[in-house]
Amino acid sequence: MHSIVARIQELSGQLTPTESRLVTALVEAPRIVALGTSADFAARAGAHEASTSRFARKLGFESYGAFRDQLRREFLDTTDPAERLLETLQASGGKLLGGLIAVETAALAAISDYLNEEMVIRAAELIDRPRLFLFAQGNATVLAEMFARRLRRMGGQPVMLTGSARDLAEQALAIGAGDTIVLFAFRRQPRSFAPLVGVAREVGAATLAISDTLGPALNPAPDLLLTAPRGGNEGGFQSLTVPMLICNALILALGVRHGGSALSVLSRLGTLIDRFD
Repeated sequence: MHSIVARIQELSGQLTPTESRLVTALVEAPRIVALGTSADFAARAGAHEASTSRFARKLGFESYGAFRDQLRREFLDTTDPAERLLETLQASGGKLLGGLIAVETAALAAISDYLNEEMVIRAAELIDRPRLFLFAQGNATVLAEMFARRLRRMGGQPVMLTGSARDLAEQALAIGAGDTIVLFAFRRQPRSFAPLVGVAREVGAATLAISDTLGPALNPAPDLLLTAPRGGNEGGFQSLTVPMLICNALILALGVRHGGSALSVLSRLGTLIDRFD
Protein backbone atom coordinates (compact mmCIF):
# COMPACT_ATOMS: atom_id res chain seq x y z
CA MET A 1 0.00 0.00 0.00
CA HIS A 2 1.29 3.44 -0.93
CA SER A 3 1.94 5.80 1.97
CA ILE A 4 -0.28 8.85 2.20
CA VAL A 5 2.61 11.13 1.24
CA ALA A 6 3.29 8.96 -1.83
CA ARG A 7 -0.38 9.18 -2.83
CA ILE A 8 -0.25 12.97 -2.52
CA GLN A 9 2.88 13.07 -4.69
CA GLU A 10 1.10 11.08 -7.39
CA LEU A 11 -1.55 13.81 -7.50
CA SER A 12 1.06 16.54 -7.91
CA GLY A 13 -0.44 19.30 -10.06
CA GLN A 14 -4.00 18.04 -9.60
CA LEU A 15 -4.69 19.54 -6.19
CA THR A 16 -7.05 22.46 -5.72
CA PRO A 17 -5.99 25.42 -3.53
CA THR A 18 -8.15 24.02 -0.71
CA GLU A 19 -6.59 20.56 -1.06
CA SER A 20 -3.12 22.13 -1.01
CA ARG A 21 -4.00 23.75 2.32
CA LEU A 22 -5.16 20.38 3.61
CA VAL A 23 -1.85 18.86 2.54
CA THR A 24 0.07 21.55 4.41
CA ALA A 25 -2.02 21.04 7.56
CA LEU A 26 -1.57 17.27 7.30
CA VAL A 27 2.20 17.32 6.84
CA GLU A 28 2.60 19.89 9.62
CA ALA A 29 0.82 17.77 12.23
CA PRO A 30 -0.09 14.27 10.99
CA ARG A 31 -0.59 12.84 14.47
CA ILE A 32 -2.93 15.62 15.50
CA VAL A 33 -4.95 15.10 12.31
CA ALA A 34 -4.96 11.34 12.90
CA LEU A 35 -6.38 11.77 16.40
CA GLY A 36 -8.91 14.45 15.51
CA THR A 37 -12.14 14.56 13.54
CA SER A 38 -12.68 15.62 9.96
CA ALA A 39 -14.01 18.91 11.32
CA ASP A 40 -10.78 19.44 13.26
CA PHE A 41 -8.74 18.72 10.13
CA ALA A 42 -10.82 21.14 8.08
CA ALA A 43 -10.45 23.84 10.72
CA ARG A 44 -6.66 23.51 10.72
CA ALA A 45 -6.66 24.12 6.97
CA GLY A 46 -9.33 26.82 6.97
CA ALA A 47 -11.58 24.64 4.81
CA HIS A 48 -15.14 23.30 4.85
CA GLU A 49 -15.55 19.89 6.49
CA ALA A 50 -16.91 18.35 3.28
CA SER A 51 -13.61 19.06 1.56
CA THR A 52 -11.82 16.55 3.80
CA SER A 53 -14.01 13.69 2.55
CA ARG A 54 -13.46 14.71 -1.07
CA PHE A 55 -9.74 14.92 -0.38
CA ALA A 56 -9.72 11.41 1.13
CA ARG A 57 -11.54 9.97 -1.88
CA LYS A 58 -9.18 11.75 -4.25
CA LEU A 59 -6.31 9.98 -2.49
CA GLY A 60 -8.00 6.66 -3.22
CA PHE A 61 -9.75 5.96 0.09
CA GLU A 62 -13.38 4.87 0.25
CA SER A 63 -14.14 7.29 3.06
CA TYR A 64 -12.58 9.78 5.43
CA GLY A 65 -12.61 7.05 8.08
CA ALA A 66 -10.45 4.80 5.89
CA PHE A 67 -8.08 7.69 5.29
CA ARG A 68 -7.81 8.38 9.02
CA ASP A 69 -7.23 4.69 9.79
CA GLN A 70 -4.29 4.63 7.37
CA LEU A 71 -2.99 7.87 8.84
CA ARG A 72 -3.07 6.33 12.30
CA ARG A 73 -1.22 3.24 11.08
CA GLU A 74 1.52 5.40 9.63
CA PHE A 75 1.93 7.96 12.39
CA LEU A 76 0.62 6.58 15.68
CA ASP A 77 2.82 3.53 16.04
CA THR A 78 5.42 5.35 18.15
CA THR A 79 5.31 7.65 21.14
CA ASP A 80 4.95 11.35 20.43
CA PRO A 81 7.80 13.49 21.83
CA ALA A 82 6.27 16.63 20.33
CA GLU A 83 3.43 16.71 22.87
CA ARG A 84 5.87 16.60 25.78
CA LEU A 85 8.04 19.25 24.22
CA LEU A 86 5.02 21.43 23.54
CA GLU A 87 4.36 21.47 27.26
CA THR A 88 7.98 22.52 27.78
CA LEU A 89 7.53 25.33 25.29
CA GLN A 90 4.36 26.55 26.98
CA ALA A 91 6.15 26.49 30.31
CA SER A 92 9.08 28.53 29.00
CA GLY A 93 7.41 31.75 30.10
CA GLY A 94 8.07 33.49 26.81
CA LYS A 95 11.82 33.06 27.08
CA LEU A 96 13.14 33.27 23.53
CA LEU A 97 16.05 30.86 23.79
CA GLY A 98 14.15 28.21 25.72
CA GLY A 99 11.21 28.37 23.33
CA LEU A 100 13.43 28.12 20.26
CA ILE A 101 15.31 25.15 21.66
CA ALA A 102 12.04 23.36 22.42
CA VAL A 103 10.62 24.01 18.93
CA GLU A 104 13.77 22.88 17.15
CA THR A 105 14.12 19.80 19.33
CA ALA A 106 10.54 18.80 18.58
CA ALA A 107 11.09 19.27 14.85
CA LEU A 108 14.27 17.19 14.91
CA ALA A 109 12.60 14.45 16.95
CA ALA A 110 9.80 14.23 14.39
CA ILE A 111 12.05 13.68 11.35
CA SER A 112 11.83 9.91 11.71
CA ASP A 113 8.07 10.19 11.21
CA TYR A 114 8.74 11.30 7.63
CA LEU A 115 12.07 9.75 6.64
CA ASN A 116 13.69 6.37 7.12
CA GLU A 117 17.09 4.80 6.50
CA GLU A 118 16.03 3.33 3.16
CA MET A 119 15.10 6.77 1.82
CA VAL A 120 18.44 8.23 2.92
CA ILE A 121 20.34 5.34 1.32
CA ARG A 122 18.40 5.76 -1.92
CA ALA A 123 19.08 9.50 -1.89
CA ALA A 124 22.80 8.82 -1.37
CA GLU A 125 22.72 6.61 -4.45
CA LEU A 126 21.21 9.46 -6.44
CA ILE A 127 23.82 12.01 -5.38
CA ASP A 128 26.67 9.56 -5.98
CA ARG A 129 26.77 10.46 -9.66
CA PRO A 130 29.65 11.77 -11.81
CA ARG A 131 27.77 15.04 -12.24
CA LEU A 132 25.57 16.56 -9.58
CA PHE A 133 23.69 19.85 -9.86
CA LEU A 134 22.29 21.81 -6.90
CA PHE A 135 19.46 24.33 -7.14
CA ALA A 136 18.23 26.67 -4.41
CA GLN A 137 16.88 30.18 -4.10
CA GLY A 138 16.53 32.63 -1.22
CA ASN A 139 17.64 31.49 2.22
CA ALA A 140 17.96 27.92 0.94
CA THR A 141 21.09 28.91 -1.00
CA VAL A 142 23.03 29.01 2.28
CA LEU A 143 22.12 25.37 2.90
CA ALA A 144 22.88 24.36 -0.69
CA GLU A 145 26.31 25.99 -0.55
CA MET A 146 27.13 24.22 2.72
CA PHE A 147 25.99 20.93 1.18
CA ALA A 148 28.15 21.57 -1.90
CA ARG A 149 31.17 22.27 0.27
CA ARG A 150 30.79 19.01 2.16
CA LEU A 151 30.30 17.11 -1.08
CA ARG A 152 33.58 18.54 -2.36
CA ARG A 153 35.27 17.33 0.82
CA MET A 154 34.05 13.85 -0.18
CA GLY A 155 35.66 14.19 -3.60
CA GLY A 156 32.53 15.33 -5.45
CA GLN A 157 32.31 18.21 -7.91
CA PRO A 158 28.79 19.62 -7.49
CA VAL A 159 27.64 22.40 -9.78
CA MET A 160 25.46 25.19 -8.38
CA LEU A 161 22.58 26.30 -10.62
CA THR A 162 22.27 30.01 -9.91
CA GLY A 163 21.33 33.35 -11.40
CA SER A 164 18.45 34.64 -13.48
CA ALA A 165 16.02 32.53 -15.47
CA ARG A 166 18.22 32.98 -18.55
CA ASP A 167 21.31 31.99 -16.56
CA LEU A 168 19.56 28.82 -15.40
CA ALA A 169 18.49 28.02 -18.96
CA GLU A 170 22.11 28.25 -20.12
CA GLN A 171 23.37 26.14 -17.22
CA ALA A 172 20.66 23.54 -17.85
CA LEU A 173 22.27 22.78 -21.22
CA ALA A 174 24.96 20.87 -19.32
CA ILE A 175 22.48 18.51 -17.63
CA GLY A 176 22.52 15.08 -19.24
CA ALA A 177 21.56 11.43 -18.85
CA GLY A 178 22.79 9.88 -15.62
CA ASP A 179 23.13 13.21 -13.81
CA THR A 180 21.19 14.22 -10.70
CA ILE A 181 19.67 17.55 -9.74
CA VAL A 182 19.14 18.23 -6.03
CA LEU A 183 16.47 20.90 -5.56
CA PHE A 184 15.84 22.73 -2.30
CA ALA A 185 12.31 24.10 -1.92
CA PHE A 186 10.86 25.60 1.25
CA ARG A 187 7.62 27.44 2.01
CA ARG A 188 6.71 27.98 -1.68
CA GLN A 189 7.80 26.37 -4.92
CA PRO A 190 10.52 28.32 -6.78
CA ARG A 191 9.49 29.42 -10.26
CA SER A 192 12.40 27.55 -11.86
CA PHE A 193 11.61 24.26 -10.06
CA ALA A 194 9.23 22.92 -12.71
CA PRO A 195 11.44 23.79 -15.72
CA LEU A 196 14.45 22.10 -14.12
CA VAL A 197 12.51 18.92 -13.31
CA GLY A 198 11.18 19.00 -16.88
CA VAL A 199 14.70 19.23 -18.31
CA ALA A 200 15.82 16.34 -16.11
CA ARG A 201 13.01 14.15 -17.41
CA GLU A 202 13.76 15.05 -21.02
CA VAL A 203 17.44 14.13 -20.82
CA GLY A 204 17.23 11.19 -18.41
CA ALA A 205 18.61 12.85 -15.28
CA ALA A 206 17.32 12.09 -11.77
CA THR A 207 15.76 14.63 -9.40
CA LEU A 208 15.93 14.74 -5.61
CA ALA A 209 14.00 17.40 -3.67
CA ILE A 210 14.70 18.41 -0.08
CA SER A 211 11.70 20.26 1.33
CA ASP A 212 9.39 21.00 4.26
CA THR A 213 5.59 20.91 4.43
CA LEU A 214 5.58 22.10 0.82
CA GLY A 215 7.13 18.82 -0.33
CA PRO A 216 4.09 16.66 -1.20
CA ALA A 217 2.59 19.52 -3.24
CA LEU A 218 5.67 20.10 -5.42
CA ASN A 219 4.71 19.98 -9.09
CA PRO A 220 5.99 18.12 -11.00
CA ALA A 221 6.95 15.56 -8.38
CA PRO A 222 10.68 14.75 -8.12
CA ASP A 223 11.99 11.20 -8.44
CA LEU A 224 12.69 11.18 -4.71
CA LEU A 225 11.37 13.53 -2.04
CA LEU A 226 12.95 14.03 1.38
CA THR A 227 10.52 16.18 3.32
CA ALA A 228 10.01 16.98 6.98
CA PRO A 229 8.43 20.01 8.70
CA ARG A 230 10.83 22.67 9.92
CA GLY A 231 10.71 24.10 13.41
CA GLY A 232 8.64 27.21 14.02
CA ASN A 233 5.42 28.65 12.68
CA GLU A 234 4.89 28.28 8.94
CA GLY A 235 3.63 31.84 8.76
CA GLY A 236 6.60 33.20 10.70
CA PHE A 237 10.22 32.42 11.48
CA GLN A 238 11.49 28.98 10.47
CA SER A 239 15.07 27.77 10.61
CA LEU A 240 17.05 25.41 8.36
CA THR A 241 17.93 23.05 11.22
CA VAL A 242 15.83 20.13 9.94
CA PRO A 243 16.92 20.22 6.28
CA MET A 244 20.52 20.72 7.45
CA LEU A 245 20.29 17.48 9.41
CA ILE A 246 18.92 15.76 6.31
CA CYS A 247 21.90 17.03 4.31
CA ASN A 248 24.31 15.80 6.99
CA ALA A 249 22.65 12.38 6.90
CA LEU A 250 23.20 12.25 3.14
CA ILE A 251 26.87 13.13 3.54
CA LEU A 252 27.31 10.34 6.10
CA ALA A 253 25.47 7.86 3.86
CA LEU A 254 27.70 8.89 0.97
CA GLY A 255 30.75 8.29 3.16
CA VAL A 256 29.50 4.77 3.90
CA ARG A 257 29.08 4.14 0.15
CA HIS A 258 32.61 5.33 -0.60
CA GLY A 259 34.23 3.53 2.32
CA GLY A 260 38.03 3.84 2.41
CA SER A 261 38.15 6.13 -0.62
CA ALA A 262 36.26 8.80 1.33
CA LEU A 263 38.88 8.66 4.09
CA SER A 264 41.63 8.98 1.49
CA VAL A 265 40.05 12.13 0.08
CA LEU A 266 39.69 13.65 3.54
CA SER A 267 43.29 12.77 4.35
CA ARG A 268 44.42 14.44 1.14
CA LEU A 269 42.31 17.49 2.05
CA GLY A 270 44.02 17.70 5.43
CA THR A 271 47.41 17.67 3.72
CA LEU A 272 46.37 20.43 1.34
CA ILE A 273 44.93 22.54 4.17
CA ASP A 274 48.27 22.33 5.98
CA ARG A 275 50.04 23.36 2.80
CA PHE A 276 47.79 26.34 2.12
CA ASP A 277 47.79 27.48 5.75
